[in-house]
Amino acid sequence: MTTDAPLFSIITVTKDNLRGFLETRQSVQGQSCRDYEWIIVDGNSSDGTKAHLPPHSVSEPDKGIYDAMNKGIDRATGQYLIFLNAGDLFADMDILSALSKAITANNPDFVYGDALEGGFYKKARSHRKMDWGMFTHHQAMIYRREAIGALRYDADLRIAADYSFTLRFIRQAGNIHYIPCAICIFEEGGLSQQHRKSGRIEQYRERAKYRACGPVKNAVVYGGQSCSAFLREKFPQLYQRLKSRR
Repeated sequence: MTTDAPLFSIITVTKDNLRGFLETRQSVQGQSCRDYEWIIVDGNSSDGTKAHLPPHSVSEPDKGIYDAMNKGIDRATGQYLIFLNAGDLFADMDILSALSKAITANNPDFVYGDALEGGFYKKARSHRKMDWGMFTHHQAMIYRREAIGALRYDADLRIAADYSFTLRFIRQAGNIHYIPCAICIFEEGGLSQQHRKSGRIEQYRERAKYRACGPVKNAVVYGGQSCSAFLREKFPQLYQRLKSRR
């Protein structure tokens, strides 16, 4: 890897979400650390997004969000990749600076942290609990590009390709580092939240496919995720008290 490569490649996927894209642009461009490239993959938007895309952005039809994210990986030249889709934000203007310090000190293959969602602080679980589902938001995960290698998102998955990607990546990653701060502000109402049951089924199948755990534990994890989803839907305040801290 050349020394003049940017430290970060921020990959933003968008389609017909102009408001979200402009908010993400403000968050990216407001970072105090400037050692990054911003890669935008637009799915041929028709809502005016194209007029706001910087030069060298991609705007063309794709096969879905994960196909677009793969295009972002293929175009990235940075040492570390961050996936921040339209509507998602960095938690504050110094997040890249904090990540840069952690990377310099630890030389990790993978960095992750906490997240903000709906006004609540969501602390990450340990990455060692990957078989229990995503341990933090995907936007709070940073991947060393060289460690990714030929690994890509499975575009045949509708919801859980980010889970499958991270599950497989962690198996081949060496040094993994957690930083105890919020990295992203997650935009609620996305595809994964709209289709939670489909996401749980896909995760179940991916765990079985890659033998992340035995069949009994896999069933237990699926049941626990279903109970959590029920609690979130029927008793949201209780769910937030159990899962989050303000």
